[in-house]
Amino acid sequence: MSNDSISRLKERIAALPPGGITYKTIKGHVYPYYQWREDGRQRCRVLREHEVEPLAAEIAERKEYEQLLRLAMYYSEAFSAEKRTARGEYNATEFLRPYRVAEDSDAVKFGAGLGSLPLVVRSGEGLRSYSEKVKGWKKRGCYERLRAFVFDEESERVLVLCGLRRTGKTTMIRQVVGDLSEEMLEKAAVVQVLPGCRMAHVNRAMQQLERDGVRYVFFDEVTLVEDFLEGAALLSDVYAANGMKIVLCGTDSLGLTLAEDEELYDRCEVIHTTHISYGEFERVLGVRGIDEYIRYGGTMSRSGLLYNGEAAFASEKSAEEYVDSAIAKNIQHSLERYNYGRHLAALRQMHERGELTGAINRVVEDINHAFTLEVLTRPWYSHDLRVSASNLRKDRQKPTDILDRVDTETITARLREMLEIRNKDEMSVEITDAHRKLIREYLDLLGLTVDVPVVSEADYNLRGNRVVITQPGLRYAQAKALIEKLMMDDTFRAVSADERNRITERILEEVRGRMMEEIVLLETQEARKDAEVFTMHFPVGEFDMVVWYRERNQCEIFEIKHSDKRDAMQRRHLADEKLCAKVRHRYGEISARTVLYRGENAMEDGIAYKNVEEYLKELPQ
Repeated sequence: MSNDSISRLKERIAALPPGGITYKTIKGHVYPYYQWREDGRQRCRVLREHEVEPLAAEIAERKEYEQLLRLAMYYSEAFSAEKRTARGEYNATEFLRPYRVAEDSDAVKFGAGLGSLPLVVRSGEGLRSYSEKVKGWKKRGCYERLRAFVFDEESERVLVLCGLRRTGKTTMIRQVVGDLSEEMLEKAAVVQVLPGCRMAHVNRAMQQLERDGVRYVFFDEVTLVEDFLEGAALLSDVYAANGMKIVLCGTDSLGLTLAEDEELYDRCEVIHTTHISYGEFERVLGVRGIDEYIRYGGTMSRSGLLYNGEAAFASEKSAEEYVDSAIAKNIQHSLERYNYGRHLAALRQMHERGELTGAINRVVEDINHAFTLEVLTRPWYSHDLRVSASNLRKDRQKPTDILDRVDTETITARLREMLEIRNKDEMSVEITDAHRKLIREYLDLLGLTVDVPVVSEADYNLRGNRVVITQPGLRYAQAKALIEKLMMDDTFRAVSADERNRITERILEEVRGRMMEEIVLLETQEARKDAEVFTMHFPVGEFDMVVWYRERNQCEIFEIKHSDKRDAMQRRHLADEKLCAKVRHRYGEISARTVLYRGENAMEDGIAYKNVEEYLKELPQ
C-alpha cells in the first residue's frame, strides 16, 4: 500500500475531533469537559448537555479510524516483514479481535492473521459494539427508507447513501444494524474499506461472505475502492441478484452519484443526505430557532460541536476547510477515477494549482445571483456590503452613509484574501465557460445547489432561476468574514462602539433575511411535489413565494420577513388588489395570503401571519 493511500486515511482521522471527555465534580454537581491538545498546549472547555453524546461518538469514531490506520500501515510496503513483527501493535490479535478479516486464502478468521486484502469486516460482537454507540439517537427522516430497504425481502438492487461529509450516512448504517434482530445480526457484516482496495479484493471478500451465509452487507468508505466506478455493477448484478442486501456509503458522495448514473444505473435505490431541513435540524439535534439553523445548518452537528477544532461553520476558516475537504477534494477524488480522469480535464489544472477551492468559494458567496461566467471573471466584491450600504442610507430611524465612506477597495481585498478568492488576472488557469458548467454541474450532483424559479409578470415565458445553497451555515460563515474585515477599516473604527455594533448587526440582519427566504423556498419546493414554487416579480414589487397547485387551479402567496414584529409594510404587496388580480388571472384562486416571520401566529387585515419555524416543521418530510 502506498504512502499516499495511508495519507488519505490520515485525512479522515484529522477531520474528527482529537482528545477526550472527562468529568469533574464541583460542589456536588458533575460537569463534562472536553480536553484536547492544540499547538502543543492542553485545551479544555465545559460541554453543554446536548453536546456530550454526539462529541463522544465522533471521538470514538476517530479512535476506530486510528485502529484502521494501524491496519493500513501493517499492509504498507513501507514496513518490511521484520519491522512488522518487531512492531507488535500492528499485528496484535487482541487489537484485531472485534474484527473478522478476509484473507487471500478466502479463510475468514477472528484476528488470527491478516493476509493481504485491504478490508476489515465487522460481525458478531463487533457489530453489537458498532451499533451500541448510537442507541437512543434520534433518526433522520430518510432513515425509514433505509430500514425499509434492509427489511424488504423482494428488492434485488443495492442501496446507495449519497451526501456530503457530516450528514449522517454512517450513523444511519449503525442505527439500522442496531435494529436487526438477533437472527439477522448473525447474517450481517459491515465492511470497512481501506486505502489501496480494488474491486478484485471486494469480490473475493464477498464470495467468502456469501459462502458463510452472510445476507446483509454494509459498505463504509466504499469509494476508497480504486476502481469502484468501473466495477460497481458487480455488487448489484451478482450478489444483490443472488439475494444479498447491500448498502453502500462513503465520504466521496460525488463518486457514489456518478456510479448511480453509470455502473449502477437502474440497479440501485438512492438516498440523498446532503440537505438537512430545518425540521430535522430541530427534531434530531434539539437545536431550535431559524437563526441557529442559518448559522450552523448543513451538517448533522449541533452548534458548537467540533469539526477540525471548531464548529463546521463557526468561522470562514472552518467553512473554507469544509469546502476544501467535503466539496473540492470530493470532486477531485471522484473525477480522478471517473473514465480515467477525462471528465476532469477542464478542472484539473485549476485544482493542481490551488485555485479550485477559491472558485467554489466565489460561487458560494455569489450564489444568490446568476451563476455566470461574468461572476467568476469580473473583479470580485461583496454583494452583502453593497446591499447593506444602500439599506443603511434609507434607515428610517438612524440613517447613515458610513458604508459609503469606508475603504471598500481595501475591505474587499481583505475579504478576497481570507476566502482565497482570486480575480481573473490573478489566476494562472483562465476560467472558461467549460469551468463554469462543470463546477455548477458537480455542485448540483453533490446536492449543494438547487434552482428555484423566478417568474416575471411582464413575460411569463421568461423564467430565471434563483440558485439556493442547501447548507446555510456555509453561506453565513462568509457573511461573518465580511464583518471581521469591516471592523479592520480605519473609517469604520472611528465611529462609536454602539454605532459599529448597530451597523454590523444590520448587515447580518440583511443576510439572515435573504437566507431565510432561500430556506423557505427550498424546503417548500422539496415538500410540495404537487405544486410549482417560485418567486414572482412585478414592475413594482414582488411576492417572495408563490405556490401554484396547477391541477386545483389555486395558489398561495407569501411574503417572508426576518422579523418578530408585525407592520403594514410587510403585507402591503399581499394586500394590493392589482397585484393579486394579476396572480389570479394566471394562477387561479388565491387560497391563502401569508406573511412568514419569526413572531407568533396572528391575523392582520385579513392576512395571516405564520411563525416561520412552525411553517417549516409542518411541511411534509
